[in-house]
Amino acid sequence: MSIIEQTPQTASTAASRRSIILDFLGSMNLAITIFMIIAIASAIGTVLKQNEPYENYIIKFGPFWHEFFLSLNLYDIYSAGWFAFLLAFLIISTSVCIYRNTPHMLHEMRNFRLNSKIKSIKLMHGARSWPLQGDPDQATKNIAQLFKVQGYQAKTKQHDDRVIVAGMRGRWNRLGYILGHMGMIVVPLGFVMDSTMDIAFLEWSGKRAIDKTSVYVKDMPKQSQLQPDTLVSFRGNVSISEGQKSNFALLRIRDGSMVQYLPFAIELKDFRVEHYDSGAPKSFESDLVIIDKEKDVRFEQTIAVNHPLYYRGYTIYQATFGDGGSKLKLKVWPFHDYKQRTLEVDTFVRGERVLDTAAGQLTLEIIDFKKFNVRPAQEGDPKGKKFVNDGSSYVFKVRDKSGQAREYNNYMSPVNQDGRYMFISGMRTNPSESYRYLHIPADDNFSVDRFMNFHALLNNMERTRAIAIRAVSSALEDAPDSEKHKDNIVKTMMELLDRFNYGGFDAIRHKIDQTNITPAEKDKMADAYQKVLNTLLQAVYMDVLQQEGIDSSKPMSESQQRFYFDALATLSGLHIYGSPFYAQLADFTHVESSGLSIAKLPGKNVFYFGSLMTIIGIFLLLYVNQQRLWAVIYKDESGQQTLVFAGSGSRNTADFKRHYQQLVEKLERVLGISK
Repeated sequence: MSIIEQTPQTASTAASRRSIILDFLGSMNLAITIFMIIAIASAIGTVLKQNEPYENYIIKFGPFWHEFFLSLNLYDIYSAGWFAFLLAFLIISTSVCIYRNTPHMLHEMRNFRLNSKIKSIKLMHGARSWPLQGDPDQATKNIAQLFKVQGYQAKTKQHDDRVIVAGMRGRWNRLGYILGHMGMIVVPLGFVMDSTMDIAFLEWSGKRAIDKTSVYVKDMPKQSQLQPDTLVSFRGNVSISEGQKSNFALLRIRDGSMVQYLPFAIELKDFRVEHYDSGAPKSFESDLVIIDKEKDVRFEQTIAVNHPLYYRGYTIYQATFGDGGSKLKLKVWPFHDYKQRTLEVDTFVRGERVLDTAAGQLTLEIIDFKKFNVRPAQEGDPKGKKFVNDGSSYVFKVRDKSGQAREYNNYMSPVNQDGRYMFISGMRTNPSESYRYLHIPADDNFSVDRFMNFHALLNNMERTRAIAIRAVSSALEDAPDSEKHKDNIVKTMMELLDRFNYGGFDAIRHKIDQTNITPAEKDKMADAYQKVLNTLLQAVYMDVLQQEGIDSSKPMSESQQRFYFDALATLSGLHIYGSPFYAQLADFTHVESSGLSIAKLPGKNVFYFGSLMTIIGIFLLLYVNQQRLWAVIYKDESGQQTLVFAGSGSRNTADFKRHYQQLVEKLERVLGISK
């Protein structure tokens, strides 16, 4: 093996390369460029909500831009590899600046420059020179004392040919540079400690994987479960119902999630919320119980917005609230069932129930419950109210065997609609749509009984045929050949009723449009069908009123007529409702839940410390002016004792110029120098 000695030229080349690399890494332009890119990326991460479900981004931006933003990892910027690279580069660049300049800065803070030459001091801006009378030693002492009185640290050095008195104040200005740059290192380190980069590393190494399919935490695979000591930091959420407890937080990560277990359990003892008249939450707070079996600790504490709970390095915030599994009692009214076999269903929010219906087996999925529904009052409200509470409502889905579902929002109590009370049921086929509402008129007892009885009777072909025969017989009582036409009219009535039951007036019109007649004849046929069908519908409605004990021999009242026409409008549009039943909310037991945000952020204090260092550093740089003074006493060529005085500031401001002029005047008075 041969040994190659390093020649001076080789060493010089290596040193030159090292100097070039250090110059590049320590370049202020490079640091500013990186800092600006990080600032822009952070602004994007602030404006663009991070770690949302991908469906939300697709709806908002469209498929093309969604894929483009996804390729840049803009939905999880703070765990992106390129963002980590920029932070690392900023730390390295700033560290190089500190490495190269700190020794010089520290030396400048201690160096009074007592070896300065007379010529260099004379060349300084504003330097003054006087012939000196009297004892030079006494003059030296007076000058040093003057510097100290003016707030300068003063040092004196005797040379062979001169005596120098040097003064310095504001030496901590140089420390501002060091602190400011060190803060720019500490702040990113604190940010990295509290970022999701450790999760990204776990995913990259294959030790953990996000879960994209599980609905419940208990179903998550082990690779998506994180023990208390797995992550340095995290931010997660959990919703706890009253009387329940939890020992985990759910971490939403891109298009999936992970579960982070805690070293203690959190129990929600009670939750309270106050509302404004508008229905908006005024304040809400949770009574929590911390149960730590490992430390044998159990204590209670109330948290509210901006008043979190701190325990074992974890911070528990009051974030939101919602339904905690309210118990609901439903009365299911089947459509197109003349026997009106209603079903009593006991369920709860986030619960499911399989129902046997005329359309086959359907799954009833309870999504949410709202105890109050507050809306602005209409103009001219007689009670002068600004807001109206429409009562409770619940949201559910009806899902068939193929997995297709429609979402419904049903109100428990009838809602006043322009003086008429209606049971409201909203329907939509997907969450991006607005609800389309079905209005079921309420009867005199503010119930759906009359409407449901009316609808059930319309589907009882045997009863309606008997009513049709009775109505036609009464109408044709005095007409010649009534028996000859009665059967045809009754048959037409029943055919029209069958179409109306399953398609409304639109189905009848569609049948007319299929006939091969002129448009004028179609309109005449429509009018005729309308009269024939209305005769039967009114007769059926009167039969319903008679069952309620109302005298059918008397003309219908105004409210009864209004109910009749509202019911026809509802029945005519019932075919687009999409559900073979109406699920009425009969009763409920409200259970609330508290939405907690749980964070473990050890880098927070590091971030604050770095920010404080940066602020102090900037303050020292901006408001502490390093100022230096020199007074040199020497003999000139003629043997005359001469005083040279000069000064400089780190910033040549007008304030220092005035201060320097005042020092000149004071120096002349102290030394008895005539102007």
